[in-house]
Order: sequence, then structure tokens, then C-alpha cells
Amino acid sequence: QVQLVESGGGLVQAGGSLRLSCAASGRTFSSYAIGWFRQATGKEREFVAAITWSGGSTYYADSVKGRFTISRDNAKLTVYLQMNSLKPEDTAVYSCADNRKYSSNTLKYPKEYSYWGQGTQVTVSS
Repeated sequence: QVQLVESGGGLVQAGGSLRLSCAASGRTFSSYAIGWFRQATGKEREFVAAITWSGGSTYYADSVKGRFTISRDNAKLTVYLQMNSLKPEDTAVYSCADNRKYSSNTLKYPKEYSYWGQGTQVTVSS
């Protein structure tokens, strides 16, 4: 079992920044990567970014490339999502999830993740 706890969400004006954190605990030794997903009201959950624990390879959705940066601190078992130049369309509940598939081809698909955090709300006002 793995526990994931997100923090750092909130209300920010367009153009502002937020940094989300995802702290992992439990049986993390077989985890391949952590992904961030978001779900806006009335929309499907969508991939935002992912990072592998070993090597730190990063992957981004086209909609956030150049604005968001994912990073990790292996010693703290924590993954961060730095979000800059935020737009109203970034408003959503952001969740982190644990991937154990050991394949980068699986990172964009929610069904390939085994454990999920509870989510944190990000609201960007215009």
C-alpha cells in the first residue's frame, strides 16, 4: 500500500504561480514514477506531467509545456509541480498518482496508476 498526500493548492490570479507537493509513504520501493493529473468540473481527468524516481525523466502534456516543471526529491519521497504563468483554464483538482508499470508508454493514462492522492484544488481567476 502507498499513501500519497498533495498540498499547495489554492486561489491565484492569472499569470501567477503555485507549487504543488506530493508526499509518498508506505511501500514506495517498487514505484516507477509519479504522475500529476487534473480534473476540471464536468471534464475528464487529464494527464499533466510525470517523473520517474530513477533517473528523473520527465514528461509533460502539451498544454503545460514551458509553464509547469515537475521535480522530485528522492530522499523526501516527494514530487513537486511548479506551475507558472497560470491560466483560468488550469483551474481543476490536481491529483498525484503512483505508477508501477515501468514503461513510459503508460504514464499518460490514469488507468495505469495504482494509487492516488485525495487531490488539491487549484483555482485561477481571470
